[in-house]
Amino acid sequence: MAAWIERVVTSGTFALDGGVWDVDNNVWIVGDDTEAVVIDAAHDADAIAEALGGRRLLAIVSTHAHNDHVNAAPALAERTGAPVLLHPDDLPLWKLTHPDRAPEGELADGQVITVAGTALTVLHTPGHAPGAVCLYAPALGTVFTGDTLFAGGPGATGRSFSDFPTIIRSIEGRLLSLAPDTAVRPGHGDGTTVGDEAPHLDAWIARGH
Repeated sequence: MAAWIERVVTSGTFALDGGVWDVDNNVWIVGDDTEAVVIDAAHDADAIAEALGGRRLLAIVSTHAHNDHVNAAPALAERTGAPVLLHPDDLPLWKLTHPDRAPEGELADGQVITVAGTALTVLHTPGHAPGAVCLYAPALGTVFTGDTLFAGGPGATGRSFSDFPTIIRSIEGRLLSLAPDTAVRPGHGDGTTVGDEAPHLDAWIARGH
């Protein structure tokens, strides 16, 4: 059976640089009736496990290591036996939330994660965080962008470990080159498409944030 996509919205807080903000996060599940992967285990391991049902969880993929994207990852890993995967450039951020526990595996640019016969290709897209990645699933016409690209523009770069010129290079070089009808499924809020966002690149650069 072909893979499909589910969204679970969880709520909690994002904390960095001494600030704390209330946030809703998109947790993406990709799989079929028997197996799945979770993209960004945010806030509520119980809600994510409930959505998984009895399916075998192959991996917990973290698009980056801000606390609101990884705070439920260890609990979900312990519950399911699935490994937590993270790009190594984000280990300093990970350690802010989980100082005594490392991810089980690393993500690398070009790596392919296969679930239910569907390939998810890792695209390293630093800027919002040094180890930020997106996951491109051409068979599903989708790219999961974490906090790299949202409906309306790039992810925030005003805090530690982030850089605006870097995120612009990542978006322009890795995401806007995808087919215009590719669905963008971000870490927060509503989705968009590559074609809807591409015309605004120059405006984002001019805005500088």
